[in-house]
Amino acid sequence: MFYELQKKDKNSKARAGIITTDHGVIETPIFMPVGTQGTVKAVTQKILKEEINAPIILGNTYHLYLRPGMEIMEKAGGLHQFMNWDRAILTDSGGFQVFSLSELRKLKSYGVEFRSHLDGSKHLFTPEKVIEIERQIGADIIMPLDECTPYPCDYDYAKKSKQLTSDWAVLNKEAFEKSVPLYGHNQFLFGIVQGSVYKDLREDSAKDLINIGFDGYSIGGLAVGEPAENMYEIVDFTTDILPENKPRYLMGVGRPENILEAIERGVDMFDCVMPTRNARNAYLFTSQGFVTIKSAIYKDDFSPLDPNCDCYTCKNFSKAYLRHLFNAREILAYELATIHNLRFYLNLVKEARKQILNDTFSFWKNKIINILSINTKELKWIIY
Repeated sequence: MFYELQKKDKNSKARAGIITTDHGVIETPIFMPVGTQGTVKAVTQKILKEEINAPIILGNTYHLYLRPGMEIMEKAGGLHQFMNWDRAILTDSGGFQVFSLSELRKLKSYGVEFRSHLDGSKHLFTPEKVIEIERQIGADIIMPLDECTPYPCDYDYAKKSKQLTSDWAVLNKEAFEKSVPLYGHNQFLFGIVQGSVYKDLREDSAKDLINIGFDGYSIGGLAVGEPAENMYEIVDFTTDILPENKPRYLMGVGRPENILEAIERGVDMFDCVMPTRNARNAYLFTSQGFVTIKSAIYKDDFSPLDPNCDCYTCKNFSKAYLRHLFNAREILAYELATIHNLRFYLNLVKEARKQILNDTFSFWKNKIINILSINTKELKWIIY
């Protein structure tokens, strides 16, 4: 069984489950660190396993296709072998990256033509091509080619985009069923629900995908600039339609409070560059609020970054030392900060799971969000 729903919180739609892959078991809710180009920035695979304890990471089809390329990927035996990672991997289809190229891409009914951001070379992604590439990468969970609409987006464009994503979903599924895994382990294909902020389009998209049949369902096209309230409303609406016996993945989200709100609305899986990107810019999440570690107030603060955190950084180094590393522009600053932020995110969803199992999730979530709201206005420049 790929997914098992173990428990539903009595006071919300929050769920605890288990995803089983050939590279390990994943307890949900789960946050997936982003390793776009076959590496989670600033940390080694050993640290990811032993200090952060990530059961699954995310790679990106677009970036891996361009560099190192699929010839190298196949020669290496797939991404697991190439990057020496024996736990699960999920790959995005690259659709978001392609569609963010704007003037460098041309949308067709059969796929999308685009120019590489690296050298300007021309390429074509079709649903069939993307499945072929993701077979070559060998991730455990793979995403189909879709179109991610911007925000704001008018209704007519969103409707055409939704239909294109549904049409491509059929071709993705057919290509997936006609092909086979290349490296001896199972792969699972998710569908991606689109439709911008329009509920009727989201409903149509979800029903289209359910009729096609996928191993799990992603909610795409959110966290692209819409107000948080709109995002929560669409997530809540969409999870009511999606099957209970399949995992649900909210793509590209996000801030800790966004994750907790989405968990309460029935989402199981998350990814975002936020913890790693913010870490490299000296913005750190803690159980006591948000810390801008370069601040002068930490110059002689020899206490740990977060007294409630069990990560390597918090157990061994002080705020004063972390501030010194950043101000001295030492590479170690990025590693120690990234270790902490990722561990914070993984601990957050781990505790969320515990609260779901105890039917205390909503009360706990509200308390945590009140703490996390401290100083979050300072985050805006790095988030958006």
